[in-house]
Amino acid sequence: MSRPQSVVCRAQQQPSEGSPPALDVLAEDDLKFLVDAARLADSSAGLTQPHPNSACLLVDRQGSCVGSGFLWAQGTESAESKAVRQAGPAAHGATAYLNLEPGDCHGESAAVEALVRGGVARVVIGLRHPMAHFRGAAVEALRRAGVVVQVLGEDPCTAPLEAQAAALDACLAVNAPLLHRVATRKPMGVLKYAMTLDGKIATAQGHSAWVSSPQSRQRVFDVRARSDAVIVGGQTVRRDDPQLTTRRQEGHQPARIVMSRTLDLPENAKVWDVGHAPTIIMTQRGARRGFQRLMRSRGVEVVEFDFLTPEAVARYCAERGWLQCLWECGGVLAAPAVAGGAVHKVMAFVAPKLIGGSRAPTPLGDLGFVEMTQALVLEETGWEPSGPDLLMTGYLPQSGGLRALAAAAGVAPAALTAPGGSSVAEAAAVGGVPGSGARSATAAAGAAVGVAVPKVGSAAGSTPVLNTGRSKWVSAAAGAPVAEFYKAWDRNGCLSNFSAHPICMPSGPMTVERLRTLLSELPEALESCGLRLDASSSTEGQLAAAELGSGSRAWATVEHYYQAQKFAGVAHPDAKALVEAIAAASSPEEAAALGRRNQWCRPELLRDDWDCSKLAVMYAALRAKFASHAGPRHMLLSSAGVAAVALGPAGGLGVALPQASEQPQQQQQSASGPGTVRAASGALTLVESSPHDFFWGRGFDGSGQNMLGRLLMCLRDEMLRETGGAATSS
Repeated sequence: MSRPQSVVCRAQQQPSEGSPPALDVLAEDDLKFLVDAARLADSSAGLTQPHPNSACLLVDRQGSCVGSGFLWAQGTESAESKAVRQAGPAAHGATAYLNLEPGDCHGESAAVEALVRGGVARVVIGLRHPMAHFRGAAVEALRRAGVVVQVLGEDPCTAPLEAQAAALDACLAVNAPLLHRVATRKPMGVLKYAMTLDGKIATAQGHSAWVSSPQSRQRVFDVRARSDAVIVGGQTVRRDDPQLTTRRQEGHQPARIVMSRTLDLPENAKVWDVGHAPTIIMTQRGARRGFQRLMRSRGVEVVEFDFLTPEAVARYCAERGWLQCLWECGGVLAAPAVAGGAVHKVMAFVAPKLIGGSRAPTPLGDLGFVEMTQALVLEETGWEPSGPDLLMTGYLPQSGGLRALAAAAGVAPAALTAPGGSSVAEAAAVGGVPGSGARSATAAAGAAVGVAVPKVGSAAGSTPVLNTGRSKWVSAAAGAPVAEFYKAWDRNGCLSNFSAHPICMPSGPMTVERLRTLLSELPEALESCGLRLDASSSTEGQLAAAELGSGSRAWATVEHYYQAQKFAGVAHPDAKALVEAIAAASSPEEAAALGRRNQWCRPELLRDDWDCSKLAVMYAALRAKFASHAGPRHMLLSSAGVAAVALGPAGGLGVALPQASEQPQQQQQSASGPGTVRAASGALTLVESSPHDFFWGRGFDGSGQNMLGRLLMCLRDEMLRETGGAATSS
């Protein structure tokens, strides 16, 4: 399912005859274009998993849109690249309107390079990137390239302050989940409930179908599609047996989370069917081991906590990289979720009905309040009709609202976020504009809403900088510094399988034997990962009659190739169709969903030799990616202290790979000339920080095998040897 990538530009700039419009001052028309960009950025909501929403409008000097684009999903082409390609020569001299500062994970600043290469003269940005490792880098890189860059609230603007604030609100709203995750270190928690006019969510006997109208329920389906997960308690499963899906055949399906400390749950329930959407049970350690085994045998994921609380669940969801969780629980679970800070926004449907009854349940359980002065007051509230119902929304004090979060994160000036501000100029005079000594003001705002203020990232230009830290995963060198990676937009994101780096691979199924043939010999270090050539790795049975294929094929990402390889070479016609469907997937997350779902639901389509071939598949794909893309290769080798490297495009795979993305010359060459390598001691341990993958990642408790990180370290050492550098660690 897709939506047309088009936008109607409502604003029309009217330059005075004989002179171009001023480029150093923002006008009201500029703000209207920013609002249009924010609307366009929301185009993939509900169709793909939540991600930072960005869009780009290219507008010529006559005020006509000549190109537009938005980010479809994690690991897909940037909005700026799409807009420049669509505009063609018309991009030269145009103004680019971006609701969000570019935040490339790709290691080579693809968005910035597209704007510079297209000849864009001016860039207007509605919001600096909330994530500290991106913030400011694109702005500085564009300015160094000679592009005029203006940021809403930081540069002079002739429009009324109200118009500036409205434009900022539009840019904040489209990335509200991202802003909450950055500021609170949790996904934005949305508590949804439907109640009667007298405040009841069901009858005294528990019957609740239906409190709200069909129109309101449809809106709930839409919000589910915009969420990473839907969370309920065990009582909801026992009483209502809900599906918790979006009721759509296409588009994003959120994970369904069932919280239960005792696992007093029915063995048969709709949420245990993982054919259409994944399900996760979250419980306390040791609860009903037999029931856990039963659920795992059906494909349901089980996560055990030492002590199960809504806050612990929210933090776990943050570790999975999720941006928004929808709490559809009853009042008993809703109360600790609100009290524990797992919920930030309320979405209440009020139906024109009366139930009565002192024992009928209410939306929120006991919070321990004894006086009305203790009541939680919502911020940025709004009312709107929803069929015959009324929908009220608002942010709880732990959020404080989008403006408070923006001020706390240091991505918006005080004049546009604090009520009663008189002007941007006055805010700058007192240090209220980012970049003008506003850290104390934004820190105070952060304290007011109880959020952490991230440090502003340095503008490092397009050179990828590896972010380091500590990991729960214990490496061979205990206590060694590590570099974690997971989501493509998080730190070190270009190491992820989901990063937007196409690869070209040999046709047919990849096996250990085939990898050895392509590489002449297998690196010895791979044996430590369990990759070795023995009798168990030979292709037989299901693959005996399959042709390995000739030639090569392009794949959008490593994840596309890996998921398709699960079914490669299998004679069943459904397997062949599945390979093509994965190849055509519009994003790596869609490819992953197709592969994982069919691996579980259609085991007859899976390769017989998959378990002993998947390491070879992954290593071959990783080598193709890092050999053919200079940015990710630079980041990978920098983890070993390497200053520069130049590799041939084929990378030893024996196929013609796409040409490497060009880095600026100073990044490709060292003082000794191209192809030289400078290694340093203290190589970093690379850790895939997925909390739910105990094979490729470190796992929730740090006991995972981290196979993806280990393969990357093997590849790092192999590339160093090929270029004459000494491996510093594996």
